[in-house]
Amino acid sequence: MSDRRSTVSRKLLIACACLLSLVVCCGLAWWQWDRFTSAGGSFQNLGYVLQWPLFGLFPAFMVWRMTRLRRQAAANGGEDTTETPAISRERTRTASAPTSRRAAAPTPSKPPTSQGGPMDDEDAALAEYNAYLAQLNASEQERN
Repeated sequence: MSDRRSTVSRKLLIACACLLSLVVCCGLAWWQWDRFTSAGGSFQNLGYVLQWPLFGLFPAFMVWRMTRLRRQAAANGGEDTTETPAISRERTRTASAPTSRRAAAPTPSKPPTSQGGPMDDEDAALAEYNAYLAQLNASEQERN
């Protein structure tokens, strides 16, 4: 029973914080509107009038987004769906990359492959860029 109370009180606290954020930011927007309509007002004040309500809505948006992601993860059997395959592929590639800066990596004579298959255009461009950086590093090491 106390677990349910803590959940309800936590949700109530989050809702109050979101509402307070919206009220404070709308008050700041009103203040900026007064500044804009005064003799010394500028279009910067008008920009703030438009920005403050968005800042006030941001906590509510984040609560909605996190709730949606939690429900999506629960529907997928608890898997983490926030990481895209491209990000996980990049993490595995960078995790296994050598960290030595002394020796330049040789320029590959044939295009490298990713997990047994041919690399896509983005991977090929990244490999070409890395080879260019290795050449720059080698020339810098020779100069020193």
